Amino acid sequence: MRQESKGIVFILLSSFFFAVMAAAVKAVPHIPIAEKIFFRNLVGVLVMGAMIIKNKQSFIGSNIKLLTLRSLFGLLGVVAYFYAISKLPLSDAVLLNKMSPFFVILLSLLFLKEKVNKFQIYAMIIAIIGAGFVIKPQFDYTIIPALIGLFSAVFAASAYVAVRQLRHYAAPETIVFYFCLFSTVVSIPFMVAGHYIAPTGRDLIFLVLIGLSAAVAQILMTTGYRFAPASQIAIYGYTNIIFSTVLGIILWSEFPDLLSITGGILIIIGGFINYIANNPKYLKESTPKK
Repeated sequence: MRQESKGIVFILLSSFFFAVMAAAVKAVPHIPIAEKIFFRNLVGVLVMGAMIIKNKQSFIGSNIKLLTLRSLFGLLGVVAYFYAISKLPLSDAVLLNKMSPFFVILLSLLFLKEKVNKFQIYAMIIAIIGAGFVIKPQFDYTIIPALIGLFSAVFAASAYVAVRQLRHYAAPETIVFYFCLFSTVVSIPFMVAGHYIAPTGRDLIFLVLIGLSAAVAQILMTTGYRFAPASQIAIYGYTNIIFSTVLGIILWSEFPDLLSITGGILIIIGGFINYIANNPKYLKESTPKK
């Protein structure tokens, strides 16, 4: 099997486990968000900590300020995403969260001064229109969960932009470990001060599943990017939308309406255009020879 094919397989598996994580979050709506975040990241601390020890890597890297900033944005993204999952159909919450690559383009332009080509601009416009179809704005309180879902993508994009800078200061395992540790510690006072609910046996299974599936998905994604560049295989991460939609239909009979389907198609088209824009070989092939 070619290296790129291996990378694709790992990204597909990663997308599936991210969908499982989202489904597990939705399966325990009565459990407070802080409690879900605690379990999600506690497992990550244990798994990533073991990997760092095994590989003899640093636990904190060489830029704690940037690690903390990335972790803060990541935590805010997870909080917003978990809230959206609890209030929206699973497929809609995942669709809005998948807007993050387009916000990465915008934030990279504003803060990293990276160049943006016209194809990426087209991709952003198409994806934003798609998000509008998913949100279905009615300009009343019902729009709040959808907007929070969209902000989960903004915060996630901010975290990804920070990760781009962190590649010079820390290994991927260190970045993930610090994020999980930060999120675990920060969630404790909110979990204790808030309305803590002692999980039943069933609840505990889903809480552990949230953490395990998130950790497995993260490891699979990291492994996938070791086999092939992100520009070649990142597009396959959009299969998370398909997996989540299927799980939503099977578990909660959440059949997406026509507007959500239209929006999802537009967001995926935008993602494909962005994928093409990040692969110079495709742009060269499409450029007419003189």
